[in-house]
Amino acid sequence: MSKWKSKTKPNGKKAPAEEKKHYMEPEYTKVRVVDFDLKDLVSLPTKEIDLNEWLANNTTTFFNLINLQYSTISEFCTGDTCQAMTACNTIYYWYDERGKKMKCTAPQYVDLVMTSVQKLVTDEEIFPTKYGKDFPNSFESLVKKVCRYLFHVLAHIYWAHFKETVALELQGHLNTLYAHFIVFVREFNLVEPKETCIMDDLSEVLCAPLPPHTHNHVTER
Repeated sequence: MSKWKSKTKPNGKKAPAEEKKHYMEPEYTKVRVVDFDLKDLVSLPTKEIDLNEWLANNTTTFFNLINLQYSTISEFCTGDTCQAMTACNTIYYWYDERGKKMKCTAPQYVDLVMTSVQKLVTDEEIFPTKYGKDFPNSFESLVKKVCRYLFHVLAHIYWAHFKETVALELQGHLNTLYAHFIVFVREFNLVEPKETCIMDDLSEVLCAPLPPHTHNHVTER
């Protein structure tokens, strides 16, 4: 049974808003690393594959990829530039083991997320890797919690650090990762729509199949 009981909720207050969502501009949303149907990638391959195994494998992969994506802009995400964990009109707070509400800077919040998730995915009692080891009854709820936190990190990258992502020419990677993640959590109902609705405009654009003969222009680095 996991001791990780921390949680976060939007507090209902308005976060500082940008005049324009730069990540919604067509010149950026059309850039992807791949253009095949992501639903085929996330669907449970065969009935012979255990659902929990599939969820565990994908959740761990997304954790690693999102952690890596955040690391590319982490030097720009500081206590001064990001004094709160914001995304669109939402400020996220962290709740500790005792349920105490904590206001964190964005880098503090992301560190808490990544540390907690790392602890979970490396716990053999929760994410077993040995053959014949059973998943705990709470596994699906823990996966949902992890995915909710990972969504917060992705949303913050878009909201607060998209300009830096473009400067690094990594918007194609970010867009593809985000679309893949959203298609995955929708496929298995892992994050409630009320949680992801703040990014619905981007989700609908990025999760839609690209038009025929569309070529992306991702620069290899």
